[in-house]
Amino acid sequence: MKAVILAGGLGTRLRPLTEVIPKPLLPIGESNVLEIQIQSLKRSGFEQIYIATNYRAEYVKAFLGDGSKYGVQLFFSQEEEPLGTCGPLSLLRNELDAPFLLMNGDILTNIDFGIPYRFAQGVSSDLTVVTRQMITPFNFGRVVSEGNFLKEIQEKPDFKQEIVAGIYVMKPEILVRIPDGEYFGMDTLIQKMLKEGSSVARFEMRDYWLDIGRVEDFEQAQDVYTEHFQHLKDDTH
Repeated sequence: MKAVILAGGLGTRLRPLTEVIPKPLLPIGESNVLEIQIQSLKRSGFEQIYIATNYRAEYVKAFLGDGSKYGVQLFFSQEEEPLGTCGPLSLLRNELDAPFLLMNGDILTNIDFGIPYRFAQGVSSDLTVVTRQMITPFNFGRVVSEGNFLKEIQEKPDFKQEIVAGIYVMKPEILVRIPDGEYFGMDTLIQKMLKEGSSVARFEMRDYWLDIGRVEDFEQAQDVYTEHFQHLKDDTH
């Protein structure tokens, strides 16, 4: 099975941490973001992994090598200009000849990636979006009113939102929708497909998930490393 990791982001929200080290190689416990993702994919049955690079591409290639130390085959593509969250796939058209998994290079999760992959094979859509419920605490009492009178006070209710988890399963047929050499985001692709009436499948995950977009997220990743990801490092020894 094949997977693509988008590892070309600048990590501007994580500066100054990313001024020297690219975001996907930021250290997490005894490992780093990309190593954890590669080891998780390997555990889920993915043996050919493509790393889409841009910022500090040579640094990423030199660190990871050919993938043999992780028990996988690693391949690299490099953008000349930023291509967004979907555009980099245009550089891999010839390689992605079977259903593949695509994921952002700044998320950590302990999901078995094989589960949404197999789910996607059973639905009639070229794109399956992995989603997750996010619960955000609300620190104020919510007022329900009618005219000038209160009807109810909801004490500090939680907000629940279903969000895109940055993980997708795609069939090769979808690649014709992606332009060459243009910045093209996943949100644009999804909106175009929906507007055209094309089906977009959804798989809701319930596993641990963290988007490392801010410094506080990076700090949280350090706190949860031992519980959720230490075993992956142990597997390679």
